[in-house]
Amino acid sequence: QVQLVESGGGLVQPGGSLRLSCAATGSISRINSMDWYRQAPGKQRELVAQIISGGRTNYADSVKGRFTISRDNAKNTVYLQMNSLKPEDTAVYYCHAFVLALGSERYYWGQGTQVTVSS
Repeated sequence: QVQLVESGGGLVQPGGSLRLSCAATGSISRINSMDWYRQAPGKQRELVAQIISGGRTNYADSVKGRFTISRDNAKNTVYLQMNSLKPEDTAVYYCHAFVLALGSERYYWGQGTQVTVSS
């Protein structure tokens, strides 16, 4: 079984920064990709940033230049550095990963961490 455990959310003022972490634990053979999604109240869940094997990254247009995704393969952990935060970044942020574990490949979700940007 694989678990994704997020941390680092909280309340921050506009223009501030936060760093989210997501650690994957369990009987993991390989992590193919790790992503961050977010869901604001009344809106659909959307992809924020993605990092795949080889280190290639993709970002939503709304966060390009402000957010940076990175990964520590040795720790099976992905990070999301969020700078110049705006009120519209307020959402629950979810970690998402495509993992090979115990001979089976599938997607996993974390439990989510709240990010609130407000003065």
